[in-house]
Amino acid sequence: MIHVKTEEEIALLRENNLLVSRTLAEVGKHIAPGVTTKRLDEIAEDFIRSHGAVPAFLGYQGFPASLCIAVNEEVVHGIPSDKKVLREGDIVSVDCGTLWKGFVGDSAYTFAVGGVSPEARMLMQVTREALDKGTEQAIAGNRVGDISAAVQTHAESHGYGVVRELTGHGVGRHMHEDPEVPNYGARGRGPLLKEGMVICIEPMINMGSKAVRFLSDGWTVVTRDGKPAAHYEYAVVVRPGRAEVMTDFSIIEEELKKGGRDRKGLRVGEPDWEAEQRKD
Repeated sequence: MIHVKTEEEIALLRENNLLVSRTLAEVGKHIAPGVTTKRLDEIAEDFIRSHGAVPAFLGYQGFPASLCIAVNEEVVHGIPSDKKVLREGDIVSVDCGTLWKGFVGDSAYTFAVGGVSPEARMLMQVTREALDKGTEQAIAGNRVGDISAAVQTHAESHGYGVVRELTGHGVGRHMHEDPEVPNYGARGRGPLLKEGMVICIEPMINMGSKAVRFLSDGWTVVTRDGKPAAHYEYAVVVRPGRAEVMTDFSIIEEELKKGGRDRKGLRVGEPDWEAEQRKD
């Protein structure tokens, strides 16, 4: 059942999702070669609890950590570990959730570890663009399929694979609520979007094939061909005319700038080969 939220509920969801953005920004400050994913998880848990909330992922259906951290060919749900050390050139998708005053915040962002390849930067950029294009369709009177088709069309136009097995979702008092929000589909299909619905739109896009497999840990999803994947996620409120995005990536990107990088992971002064290729 789809629950349309009151403005009071939306206000609490907005605060949760702002905290998630701030947590991802704090985690992003520490992403560097030599750092373990376990250390990033500890930083996130400390930050969330210091702000009066609790990590929504920790213990959810048995998940053992506060963050899902997916590195390179890992698509989602990677379990943080002190044995998993970040390396120069990795891309890292960090998915974070908070629980505060009975409501959940949920968002994901893909970070570059040092300098990454032009191909990886392009994957990150296109996935982010697909998220924005899907979000443009999250308006009252449209259908979920309009979001799905926008994401799929943009990603596939660049030759990327769109994961089928995992979807976005409604969010509120629970982590996963109706409706499911796939990243593929047909315009004009699926549940009707009504003002006050709150959903998470989260493209999971593979550099190669759309095919994935699930590891024996019961959580981690990886690309079947071993190529990298990217994952970005907004929590949005369906509104007439224009969706309200409660996630604030600008907080994350401000921290990246302080570290001498832009959202693509480029160092200050480093050539943007992706932009040059697009000019050609």
